[in-house]
Amino acid sequence: MRIFITIILFIFLRLPIQAQEIEWLSFPQLSDSLDVNPKPVFLFFHTDWCSYCRKMEKDVFTNKEVIKILNNQFYAVKFDAESKESFIFDGQLLKNSNLQSKASLHEIVVLLASRREGFAFPTTLIFDKNFRVIKRKFSYLSSKKLLDLLKIH
Repeated sequence: MRIFITIILFIFLRLPIQAQEIEWLSFPQLSDSLDVNPKPVFLFFHTDWCSYCRKMEKDVFTNKEVIKILNNQFYAVKFDAESKESFIFDGQLLKNSNLQSKASLHEIVVLLASRREGFAFPTTLIFDKNFRVIKRKFSYLSSKKLLDLLKIH
């Protein structure tokens, strides 16, 4: 009887209850996904040196409600704004052209997150299913503020 209960518990504990983390996509994966099944997109640009970026990753992107909404209603992409990675997105080769500079920005960041005041991180962008920008936020967002933003998309 104990063996039977142990097996049942083992099986039950291995069943996925709910995703415990955000299912982040890369830009090439996003491009493919949008071609197959268009839906809203959540973009998070961060840098290694940004303490508020790390705070969002630690405190906000671990919130169960944030995880649920992002995984169910959006394609989510998290990207280092200073990445040296090159990739093709929407038929274009995008790269970081200024590899010698410490504070160089990737072309995808310049393309999608430019503004007159310059860049600020963390940067959060929300796009509709046709990949048109709906919202841009250039600051730390608490779980509550992010949930409010995601619910009005």
